Formats: sequence, C-alpha cells, structure tokens
Amino acid sequence: MWLIFQQISPYAVAYTIPLLITALGGLYSERSGVVNIGLEGLMVVGSFAGAFTISILQPTLHSNALWFGLLAAILAGALFSLLHAFASISLNADQVISGTAINMIAGALTVFIARHLTGSGNIEIEGFTRFNVPFLDRIPVIGALFFTNTYATTWLVLAILAVSYFILYKTVFGLRLRACGEYPQAADSAGINVYRIRYIAVTISGAFAGLGGAIVLVTYSGEFNGTVFGLGFLALAALIFGQWKPLGILGATLFFGFASTIANVSQATPIFASIPDVVLKTFPYVITLFVLVLFSKTSQAPRASGQPFEHGKR
Repeated sequence: MWLIFQQISPYAVAYTIPLLITALGGLYSERSGVVNIGLEGLMVVGSFAGAFTISILQPTLHSNALWFGLLAAILAGALFSLLHAFASISLNADQVISGTAINMIAGALTVFIARHLTGSGNIEIEGFTRFNVPFLDRIPVIGALFFTNTYATTWLVLAILAVSYFILYKTVFGLRLRACGEYPQAADSAGINVYRIRYIAVTISGAFAGLGGAIVLVTYSGEFNGTVFGLGFLALAALIFGQWKPLGILGATLFFGFASTIANVSQATPIFASIPDVVLKTFPYVITLFVLVLFSKTSQAPRASGQPFEHGKR
C-alpha cells in the first residue's frame, strides 16, 4: 500500500497544484466580498492564452517559451476578470449570474478563436519535464513523496501560497481586504476605498485562475481543447472546504488531488482493480458534494460575500 501511495504521490501533487492556485484566486475575491464562480472560465482563458503564446514562441525559445506562456495566462486571466469585476462591483449585478456568464463566454470565445487559428480548436504544446529536487529528494519518506518527479510550477505555486498567507494576515492591504469582505460599510467609513480593494482582489483572482489553467496545460495536459475538466468548480469546493483560509485550502486541494488521482489510476492498480470503475471515477465528486453538505452549517464565509456595496449607504 505504501509503495502504491509513493507511486501516485507525484501525480496527485501535480493535479493538486492548479486546484490550489485557482482556489487561492477565489479566496482573494471572496475575502473582498465578491463571489467568483467564473473560475472555470478564467482557467480556460488562461489555458488558451498560454497555449497560443507557447505555440508561437516554442520553436525559437524552446522550454523558455513555457514561462512566457504562464505570464500570458496570468495577464489574460486578470484582464478577463475585469468583466466580472465591472458587472459585480460597478453595476451591482448578481455575482452568481455574472460568474456564470464568464464561464459561458470564456469557453465559447476561446474555442472559436482556436478553431480559426488551427482549424481544429486544439492547440498542442510541449510542457515542462519532471525533475528531482537536489538533496531534498534524499529525505526519508518525505523526499520520495514530494521532492521526486516534480514540476517547477509546483514550487512557484507553493511560494505564492506562502506570500498570500503573509499578505492576508500580516499586511495592511490584507487587513483592508478582509474588512471589505466582512463589513464594507465600516471599512468605507474608515476611509478605505472598497471599490478599489474589490477590483484588485477580483483581478488577482483572475490572474491566479488563469495561471491555474496554464499549469494544467504545461504539466499533465499538453493541449488546449476548450476545457479544464471542471477544475474551476472543484477549486470552489476546496475554497469552502478550506474555510476561506490559505492553509485550509492547501489541505482541501491535497485531499481532492489524491482522490482524483486514485480514481484515474484505479484500473492499473491491483488494490483498486476489484472496485467498479464508475465508483472510483465519481468518487471525488461524490465526496465534494458530501463535504459541502457536511460543512454547510458550520462554514463561515465572509459576511459580505456576494452582497453589492454602495458608497455612503449604511
């Protein structure tokens, strides 16, 4: 059993990382008071922008093109998220409907553009190669689980997680962000520009979701085909499961990552071969629904999340 766990661990971590960065994006948005269920669409936008950029630059820049692709995905996600920010913050539109529109527009628009560029709607690229972290891969137990067959993007996202924790809980901006999500009227009376904070938070959310979509592309997917396999919605579930806290989200995404990986490799693993394939394939999603129901009454979302804000109104 331990050998099986050791073998699937690198793949589970690779699956976890785009979930983690996307859920962190949702964390920024919801902590500011804006619900962003458009994470799925923003991931698709990031995947498309990354694939298009890499496909153009890779013949000349080779592996360096991947980093430009990630940067393009961040910028595309941030810019596309401004549509949601404008509708939700400036126009006081229903945030759920706005997020749903983002999901619908993103998938249709990117596939339409990709078909005109390639004729098939798919864009294939060569992604990152795995590597072992020097010295750390020799640590007993932990080294084999987390420091072998890893991607560079894994460490990039973990660094972002650490920085995000510091920003949210140790900086003035983080305090103001959380205040806007808990009691925006009080923040407004203290002189904080709630509109600006929420715009920044939604933009960060889009940038992180775009990066998540590109990470799927440059690690285990290798192809843009108009979908990110529902990871944006799974990231939302991890955000709720993690109680809108960075470390909680890390634990939730790891859980979903391992559950999904076990489902994907079940038929090649003797210990799971006797379990019907449909059971294992649906297991991560059944667990997601179970977790959401279980924590529905105890979840403590930001109090003002999903509520429109008007300056000067009490």
